[in-house]
Amino acid sequence: MGIVVSVAAYGEHQFSKTPCAEILLTTGFGVEGDCHYGEKVQHRSRVAKNPDQPNLRQVHLIHEELFNELATQDFHVQAGEMGENILTRNIALLDLPQKTRLYIGEDVMLELTGLRNPCKQIDAFQSGLMHALIDKDAQGNLIRKAGVMSVVVQGGVVRPDDRITIALPDGKHSQLEPV
Repeated sequence: MGIVVSVAAYGEHQFSKTPCAEILLTTGFGVEGDCHYGEKVQHRSRVAKNPDQPNLRQVHLIHEELFNELATQDFHVQAGEMGENILTRNIALLDLPQKTRLYIGEDVMLELTGLRNPCKQIDAFQSGLMHALIDKDAQGNLIRKAGVMSVVVQGGVVRPDDRITIALPDGKHSQLEPV
């Protein structure tokens, strides 16, 4: 079983988010008060291409174990600094398939939509970090480590120390792809 380590939000478009005591998630919209809150896409680059796209990036999750891995490479990242809304522990987020459901606390249900695709803002945050967040598997395929994106299926409050349970989708599983 996983656990919520930290939650964060920020109302303006910038790279990092501010850790807080709790976040309120709204079904179909995301984290209230966060700059990515909305039914339609909120990321500026995606809005410029097509503002009518559905918002598949309502809630960004990163596993705390990534921060530990980065620390061994002399990158020091704290909760919220990579723009995540929820920092988790004990869940291999990157290994989960599309449409996995995460049940958090008493009420919240998220559905994974895809991987966060690292962008150049990461290097502006810490030089060289982008390279540390991209790897290759034995077949030469890119491995993106910057977390996963999700939509809110059922809203509610999320706080540090909330428990997270996982429900894999029925049928054939599809790997997470960048969204």
